[in-house]
Amino acid sequence: MATTDLTSIARTAPTSSAPRVSTMAEGLVGSEILKIAAEIRALIKGGRTVCNLTVGDFDPKQFPIPDALKKAIVDAYDANETNYPPSNGMPELRDALPRFYERELGLRYPLESFLVASGARPVIYGIYRAVVDPGDTVVYPVPSWNNNHYVHMLGAKGVTVPCGPESRFLPSKSELLATLPTARLVCLNSPLNPTGTAMARDQLLGVCEAIVAENEKRASRGEKPVYLMYDHIYWMLTAKGTEHYTPPQLVPEMAKYTIFVDGISKAFAATGVRVGWAVGPTDVIDRMSAIIGHVGAWAPRAEQIATARLLDDTSAIKTYVDTMHAGLGARLNALHEAFQSMKSSGLPVDSLSPEGAIYLTVRIAPFGKKTSSGAELKTNEDVRRYVLEAAGVGIVPFQAFGVPGDDGWFRLSVGAVSEREIRDAMPRLAEALKAL
Repeated sequence: MATTDLTSIARTAPTSSAPRVSTMAEGLVGSEILKIAAEIRALIKGGRTVCNLTVGDFDPKQFPIPDALKKAIVDAYDANETNYPPSNGMPELRDALPRFYERELGLRYPLESFLVASGARPVIYGIYRAVVDPGDTVVYPVPSWNNNHYVHMLGAKGVTVPCGPESRFLPSKSELLATLPTARLVCLNSPLNPTGTAMARDQLLGVCEAIVAENEKRASRGEKPVYLMYDHIYWMLTAKGTEHYTPPQLVPEMAKYTIFVDGISKAFAATGVRVGWAVGPTDVIDRMSAIIGHVGAWAPRAEQIATARLLDDTSAIKTYVDTMHAGLGARLNALHEAFQSMKSSGLPVDSLSPEGAIYLTVRIAPFGKKTSSGAELKTNEDVRRYVLEAAGVGIVPFQAFGVPGDDGWFRLSVGAVSEREIRDAMPRLAEALKAL
């Protein structure tokens, strides 16, 4: 068969000023984090030594998935489990999930409250699609991950709640209260990406009480309720000394209004295995199931079967999660201790104690100082580039999580680096800051 070369045609620029794609697609912004990660990959490929603290992923050399999960995936493929799964999830996994939630979280939900999807992202998109109409108000704190992009895709109105270090970058009842009368969806994440901090009991209790009170008013007026999307994908990675809380645990009535986002990607370092799930009120879950079914966002059949086996293996879970806690804790503590040591020596840095997830919140604020080339550091982006070039340390500014100001706050992620890499990189960072 002769080849038709379409290279030049496919690359042809539009011949008019009219966009060739939808308004939504035209205005959609790509991932800021992935842009930074691509820059770092290019540096590493060119021979640079970089301590890459940017991506919220795991290097399998540092954090491989559980052996039990890997073996169960291989066994499922060997058994030819390769056809379409049911659109709401394999029966084995949907049966295992209620047992897992009751055993580990003390929450007893009916089977119809569980929906399986190919990771947490389709779950989040399904929640937005199921409860948010164009023009509806979505309330979310900043910093937070990707809510601004989902708001854009839905044509919703985003209302941000700025949070600072005094509250560990997490919102309180008083901060959310003014937004609730117009809200259709409130989005919370605990432990939080990007900060690695977790909602305290009273903090979450106050938010739940406010949502229940708002919905009682709406019910009396025959109005739609406000829902809470509670993304707790990192809950099994809550740090020692910090307790994880869920809305229905504190206020049972919240089971009517809470939609959980969860999965195996973080607790089991299985980001590429693509198994996640939603848990929530059955009427919402039913509509989410239809949405996810139509876009084909179900998790692979073999991986679902393997996940079901893992979730019922309490011994394997405990052994693995204990190992994860030890590895992540060592890395996060090494970073935190290094930043506190730099702070004590007078360098313009700070950090918050790690409370969960794979992230540390740090402040690097040498604003007004000049590099050896005479360039003045004025913005977070200036600092990010300087730290990468001068110290070989990759970090993500809070602008990637919706924060508008240049206050020097950054996310550091430890899933793809060794403790040795961290301990080697921190003196380089200290020297780079001293050189300013």
